[in-house]
Amino acid sequence: MSGHRWAARAAAGAAAVALTVTGGTLAQADDDIDTLPAEEIAERARDALLDARSLHLSARGSVGATGEEGSVDLTLDREGNCAGGVDMGDDGSVEIVKRGDDVWLKPDAAFWKNHVPIGGSTFDKILDGRYMKAGADDPRMLEVTEFCDLDTFRELMTDNAGDADFDGLTKGARTEVNGAPTVPVTRTEGGERVTAHVAAEGTPYPVRITVRGGDEEGTVDFSGFDRPVPTATPSADETVDITALLGRSVKPV
Repeated sequence: MSGHRWAARAAAGAAAVALTVTGGTLAQADDDIDTLPAEEIAERARDALLDARSLHLSARGSVGATGEEGSVDLTLDREGNCAGGVDMGDDGSVEIVKRGDDVWLKPDAAFWKNHVPIGGSTFDKILDGRYMKAGADDPRMLEVTEFCDLDTFRELMTDNAGDADFDGLTKGARTEVNGAPTVPVTRTEGGERVTAHVAAEGTPYPVRITVRGGDEEGTVDFSGFDRPVPTATPSADETVDITALLGRSVKPV
């Protein structure tokens, strides 16, 4: 479903943004992290993010040169479980649940209208507020299952670690993000300014990353580190099998 590509780009973008300002040594708790050089703070933040077994991600802004606006709100883990949703503004939204070998999606009417202009309204009426269910290995669901897996972020960051350039990182004064103390580390290149707010107490997780002045602008918040993904899944009464749904029309979703 083409509409999920925004979420996939946002998810990949979040990992890429984290890589932009972070490098890699041993992550460790340090309540005096703001006494360290910017480069070392960034290194600890990256490894802390890589060590997380699960997390909550909230991204909002524009992704790519097209300037598409939207937001992603997901809790996800290394086992590929996730729960949350994608909001593409006027283009619609999709609720997402993935647990084990199954994935459930609930697009709203605006999504069907904008992303499946031929037949979308029919699918919306058939679903009638229910989720459509598919196997996680269904080729039509690959974009969803990939960005629902925390290992997607970890692999992207690890594979590109050698490309990280730490020249020009600057450290700011302590500030707060959602009431918790953080140390901002910023990299400016061309007209783009990327800032990672690193937790100043406890494990030095990057809790907020902002991008300003480039083709991609937005904010990514990380929280809920190592907390489990909610286990609740839609009931049978709330679900329509995707094969049965597609059997109502010759048009692909």
